[in-house]
Amino acid sequence: MTDFFALEPGEQVERLAVAGQAALRHWGVQNATLDLIKYRENAVFRIEHAGSRMALRLHRYGYHSDAELHSELQWIRALEDAGIAVPTVVPAESGDLFVKQGSPDLPGEVQVDLFRWIDGKQLGSVEAGISDPARVATIYETLGELAARVHNQAAQWQPPPGFRRRAWDAEGLAGEQPVWGRFWEVAAASPSERDLMNRIRDRIHRDLRALDTTPASYSMIHADFAPENLLVEGDRVRLIDFDDAGPGWHLFEIATSLYFIQSEPYFDEARDALINGYRRHRALSDEQLEQLPLHLVARGFTYVGWVHTRSETQTARELTPMLLESACTLAEDYLSRRARD
Repeated sequence: MTDFFALEPGEQVERLAVAGQAALRHWGVQNATLDLIKYRENAVFRIEHAGSRMALRLHRYGYHSDAELHSELQWIRALEDAGIAVPTVVPAESGDLFVKQGSPDLPGEVQVDLFRWIDGKQLGSVEAGISDPARVATIYETLGELAARVHNQAAQWQPPPGFRRRAWDAEGLAGEQPVWGRFWEVAAASPSERDLMNRIRDRIHRDLRALDTTPASYSMIHADFAPENLLVEGDRVRLIDFDDAGPGWHLFEIATSLYFIQSEPYFDEARDALINGYRRHRALSDEQLEQLPLHLVARGFTYVGWVHTRSETQTARELTPMLLESACTLAEDYLSRRARD
C-alpha cells in the first residue's frame, strides 16, 4: 500500500471518506452523503442523511489516546449541560462517544466521532483574518464573554475518574516534550533564530513555573479560542473544535484569541473589547493582565512546534516562515523587556 502520509491531501481525504462511511454504521447510518468541510488536524465531513445534517470527524493518527478523546467529549457534554453553546455529541448506538474504524487503505484504525450539525459563519480564519472588521469590537466582546463562561464552568467542574488531557502548563509549552513539538528544532530556523529559541524557551519555562495554578487563573481551557472556531448565526455564537482542550492558564486562552491580529490596526480595540467582555462574567485583574506578553510569546512558539511536527503538510509549508518570524519578534521583545525589569 502506498504510504498514506506521502499521498496528496485529496487522496488522503478520499481514503478517509471511505472509512468515515464505514464508521457510520455504528450510528445506524448507511449510504450517507459526505462533503469535506475541513482537513487540517482532523478530517471533518458534513453528513446528509434522511433529511438531517451532522458533522463527522476523523482524527489525526496518534494525536490523542482513546482516553484523551473520551475526556474531550465528556467535557463538551459538561459544557453543554452548563448552558454553553457547544456542539452536541451524538453517541453511537452502543452508547460510546466515539468509535475506531479500520480500512485496507489506511495505516491503522482511526478514531471517529459525530456531532449534530451547527449552522453559522466563522468569525474569521488564520489565513483571511476577521470576516467583518467593522464589527471587531462586537466580535471580541462576545468572544471574551464566552471565554469567561467556559472558564467559570471549568474552574468549578470536577472531572470524572480517568479524565486525561494534555496540559498547556510550563512543561507542555516549554519543557522537553511540548504538546505541539520541540519548536527549537524546526528545520527552517537560522542559527541565530535557533539560539534565540533556546534562550526564550528557558525564560518561558522559568516564568511560567512562577505563575498561579489555582482555579482562579488555571483550569480546563479550549486552547484554540480563535475566530475560526466561533460560528455565528444571528445573535447566537457557538464554540467548536475542542481538539486541543486541556488544563491551562486562562490568560493563555486570551493570548490565543489575540495572537493572529497583533499586527492589525484594530488590535487595541479588539483586546480592550475582549477584556471588557470577559470581565462581565469573570474577574480578571490588571496584575494578571501584566502576564499577557508571556502567554503571547509562549503561544507563538507552540505554532512553530505545530508546523515543525507537521512539516509534511501543505499548511505547515505555507505558514512556517510567517509563524517563525512572528514568534521570534515576540521573543526578542520579551527578552528585552525582562532584561529591563
